[in-house]
Amino acid sequence: MEDTQRSAGASLDQKQQTNYQSQLDHKRWTLADPAPEDILKPLEEKLGIGRTLTSVLIHRGIDTFEKAREFFRPGENYLHDPFAMDHMDIAIRRLLKARDNGERILVYGDYDVDGTNGTAMLYTYLTSIGCKVSYFIPDRIKDGYGLSISGIDKAMDRGVSLLLSIDCGVTATEQVEYANRHDVDCIICDHHEPGDILPDAYAILNPIKPGCNYPFKYLSGCGVGFKLVQGLARTLGHEEKAYEYLDYVALASAADIVPLEGENRVLVKMGLDLINNNPRPGIKAIIESANLKTGRINTGQIVFVIAPRINAVGRLGDARRAVELLACEDFSQACEFAKIVESENYNRRKIDEVTFGQAMQIAEAYIEDTGDLLPLILHQDDWHPGVIGIVASRLVEKYYRPTILMTTVDGVAKGSARSIAGFDIYQALKQVEDFILQFGGHKYAAGLSVEIERLDEFRKAFNKVASEYLTEEILTPEIKIDSLLTFDEITPKFVRILDMFAPFGPENLNPTFYSNSMHIVGSPRIVGKNHLLMKVRQKDIMLDAIGFNLGHLLPEVGKRGREIQMVYTIHQNEWNNVIYTQLRIKDIKDQ
Repeated sequence: MEDTQRSAGASLDQKQQTNYQSQLDHKRWTLADPAPEDILKPLEEKLGIGRTLTSVLIHRGIDTFEKAREFFRPGENYLHDPFAMDHMDIAIRRLLKARDNGERILVYGDYDVDGTNGTAMLYTYLTSIGCKVSYFIPDRIKDGYGLSISGIDKAMDRGVSLLLSIDCGVTATEQVEYANRHDVDCIICDHHEPGDILPDAYAILNPIKPGCNYPFKYLSGCGVGFKLVQGLARTLGHEEKAYEYLDYVALASAADIVPLEGENRVLVKMGLDLINNNPRPGIKAIIESANLKTGRINTGQIVFVIAPRINAVGRLGDARRAVELLACEDFSQACEFAKIVESENYNRRKIDEVTFGQAMQIAEAYIEDTGDLLPLILHQDDWHPGVIGIVASRLVEKYYRPTILMTTVDGVAKGSARSIAGFDIYQALKQVEDFILQFGGHKYAAGLSVEIERLDEFRKAFNKVASEYLTEEILTPEIKIDSLLTFDEITPKFVRILDMFAPFGPENLNPTFYSNSMHIVGSPRIVGKNHLLMKVRQKDIMLDAIGFNLGHLLPEVGKRGREIQMVYTIHQNEWNNVIYTQLRIKDIKDQ
């Protein structure tokens, strides 16, 4: 099998630019090492799922029968004790005191899918147990991200004495101090990286804060909020009621691209079961408006279809409309909200395309002028702040390099940063924080603001940091292959068991397979927007295959009978109510 992997640690120079496009077109194929036979053989005998799939499990750290049982049958028994999270008991006592005393509580969320779902979840649950609760979602442009002084002022205008943040707040030291001075207690539910100093909040629920011994560290913001709901429900003697809110957690966790392993995988699996079997009115409305069907909703559809719609109303306007939809209890009213969401998503896509086109022109001019492989840091005064995160992600996909896209808001350059595997963009920003007004985020995604006059300084400093970490190997897209596979192994039983590996996401990706000595049957063609559709045959078995956004490979595979090798995933596709097996092409090379 051909492998275009470069040596680790190779430094970058201008000459390597000539190989840039070939690096993107010819990805590194990295095959997993064989599973240890002393683990593989006994586990295969116990599970009865075949050698290939047992090997895939072992590579995911599932190397005992007990771990496999949890993996294939995730359920509430595998959820961690919510009171293992630091400050959980403090937060619950304060919330119940507020309920019993008739205090006004404000749920303060964020405008993305994680934040709006977390807000809807906390609002609906707290309302159900008799709390006087309202919610607030900041305006992306007027208020900016996270807790703000203006947002706290709005809370005080409502007579709020307890503010409960969700998916934000762990770095809001000044804002929490302001709230404290005005007798507003703050409980923070967050999952973002804390700063060097924690806010002086009444309670902080965050599994990654220093001193928190909660055993699972990678919850979404909504997931942290769910642990609060779970703790409250247990305290009130109806813990099973908490599980009714896991549909929100499934949407948030899938959309926020958190690792789908451990507790996250259990939460998302249980939440998807709710979405597919008994969706609440708001979620059912958005599913139907997107022309999807309940019963087969998966994480991929959440990420690529449902989440962009929920995000759209916050990107172009007031994200409270997303909470109204998600929390709506009347289906006909939810359908009206869903129409607004659909319209906003349509408008968002138009702005997205224009911005992407402009950003590509600037990016390609930069690449041509500099000839280097450093990050893309692009700024335009009039780009819509609601779409720069999406466009930054698309630029990463196209050019495969860390990307920061910025626009001007109130005289300040504000933007979104997106990264690639092997480059922690949050830590890179932390190393140049002297040039940044504010930043926050994760390993692969962050938000930031920079003074306009310091943009060039920031760019130089960030590029210097990046150049120390970015090697040619990191900047060559890699496809990790779980196992070799022959077509005669792809039986109905094999596909049925493979479906049980879901839900898929980071750290539990849909298994990727490699097959060789295949022949192209008939004439491959382009369908939809640049998707490659064809049939492939290995020996006497023929299967359908599609490569999304791989239309540029048509000249290479256009010859009938050509022998190829392929990397792919396996899916159950549905067309005209007929379900059939289809290969999703990740890359193709000549045999």
